[in-house]
Amino acid sequence: MSKTKDTPATNPTTSPIDWPRFVEIVQAHRRFLLTTHIRPDCDALGSTLAMGAILESLGKDVSIVVGYDVPANLRWIDRGGKILRLGKDISDEEVDAVDVLMVLDTSAWAQLSHLEDVIRRTKAQKIVLDHHVNGDELGAEEFRDRGAEATGRLVVEAADALGVELTAEMAARLFAAISTDTGWFRFPSAGSDCYRLAGRLIDAGASPPAIYAELYENETLARLRLIGRTMARAETDLDSRLIYTWITRDDFDATGAAPTDSEDVVNMTYSVSGTEGAVILVEQPEGGFKVSFRSRCKMDCSEVASQFGGGGHKAAAGAMVHEPLETARSRVLDAVRQAMR
Repeated sequence: MSKTKDTPATNPTTSPIDWPRFVEIVQAHRRFLLTTHIRPDCDALGSTLAMGAILESLGKDVSIVVGYDVPANLRWIDRGGKILRLGKDISDEEVDAVDVLMVLDTSAWAQLSHLEDVIRRTKAQKIVLDHHVNGDELGAEEFRDRGAEATGRLVVEAADALGVELTAEMAARLFAAISTDTGWFRFPSAGSDCYRLAGRLIDAGASPPAIYAELYENETLARLRLIGRTMARAETDLDSRLIYTWITRDDFDATGAAPTDSEDVVNMTYSVSGTEGAVILVEQPEGGFKVSFRSRCKMDCSEVASQFGGGGHKAAAGAMVHEPLETARSRVLDAVRQAMR
């Protein structure tokens, strides 16, 4: 197994993150609370769980706390049951007793609604570890690299800075984080450094076949039916350069699919030849539509998403639109057409 000190994840002279300051904070405190965003993906959960394990290896007391149940399709990433549900597995008193509150993979209030009260009232030092372009002011010290392909990379760099050797379990979670945020290494963000990092995680014990099987070979019939309905209504525009579709709550009810079954469906639309931009609107159980944007052209998804209070990256971003489907779809498509022209 390779040691982190021998195979650094990045050149410290080029990293935009002040890792010595990060190390200083970690070394000065004992009790940590880690959290991430609602509707979590593998980068959110894998990065948070791996960061927790890194801190525990240094003798720190770590609680990973969220305000939701982990989606069924991602429970494999937390077989040890480390993630705690606020108000169910951990009390407010325990949450408030920490020294450092670390938010990973977001700094947007809209994505932290489950812990907003905790974040606002805490007297703990607050840290953000994130790779997204934009976010809100949380009153936290930010460790952000907008050029990183995933927050998982930043967690590897944190391990390097702290002198922690990656275990096989850490490596598996981080491989899942990075591979999913790069579309299994097919997005432009997956450069040569990303492949080198993936190789390092494999050397540390990550098994790509096992992770791929968990991610993409555990489909349910309900999800396949949901995908079928979604693809059947897909439409193109701008001489087939733009493809879009949508999912309603009626689709979930008719197929028996779970809300998390809509993840990654937008990326499937790219299989249509000639497409350069993609959009999907997914109606949420609590109301409104989650909009996902994808681009492999000049369109900056983060800029389009920001028009609707969202954010993300140039090639992939998201937002919430609280309007009826026809209105939401019309507004979103108008903004995307403008960005793609």
